[in-house]
Amino acid sequence: MQAMPQSATPETPRDAATVVLLRDTPRGLETLLLRRHAQMANMGGVHVFPGGKLDAADRDNAALLDQPAEQLHGNLAEHNLDAATAAGLHVAALREALEECGLLLAEPLEPQARLDAARARAMLRDGQGLAQVLAALRLRLATRQLCAWSRWITPLAPAMATRRFDTRFFVARAPEGQAALHDDEETTASVWITPRGALEQYRDGLIDLAPPQIMSLAQLARHTSVDGVLEQARRQRPPTILPETFEDQGRRVICYPGDPLHSVRERALPGPTRLYQHERRFLPEAGFDALFD
Repeated sequence: MQAMPQSATPETPRDAATVVLLRDTPRGLETLLLRRHAQMANMGGVHVFPGGKLDAADRDNAALLDQPAEQLHGNLAEHNLDAATAAGLHVAALREALEECGLLLAEPLEPQARLDAARARAMLRDGQGLAQVLAALRLRLATRQLCAWSRWITPLAPAMATRRFDTRFFVARAPEGQAALHDDEETTASVWITPRGALEQYRDGLIDLAPPQIMSLAQLARHTSVDGVLEQARRQRPPTILPETFEDQGRRVICYPGDPLHSVRERALPGPTRLYQHERRFLPEAGFDALFD
């Protein structure tokens, strides 16, 4: 295999956050996926978890959190990350959940305050900042509902994206009594689906997924309940995954930590350590079922 060609001066990844929202149903564990607008420059038309880049204002909302920044820094277990950025990444995950799918993970500051997700989202759309919204509704963000899950850094030679991101994935139980709905701007469809069901639709060409979503869904498919996912997240250090890309007889190959070709020898994820690209699909060489081995 040959390493994929890379830019002489690769772009520095931008800090970002993603929240994997989960719920228990009679069909089993389900997660929320949003379809990005087809005209978006970055992964247009792809089904993703809610998320986005860290905004400057996200770092300045410490007064609106239910935990101190130092605690949130410890949750991420990144020694080179400052506490303000660590707290900001938690804020970004919760802000994106509200902006992109209308789910408000917060708690009241006084007995009269209500979790009015629809009103909070409408206020954001009217141009009010998150701090203004929370102050007006007498709420604070419920970072305790987030568990750090993994950290994905876009490869030096991206497979589907046009920009590079350093994205922290969080898992959280979806708040009860709130309905998730895409924003019809950045996202055009939303679906609650079992992790395996999403991967089957991807296999059959019904939806598009990016490799981080493929591997994350395969990991989630090993669990039967939200509690199981959250328990694993709490007892592990979030793995860092910087995929490395190669070319094998004209096919793109994405390798993950623990693969013989990857520079990091310690495995970061269960399942296959490499995916092969065939047209627009990334799957293990042994086939679809190898995602769950």
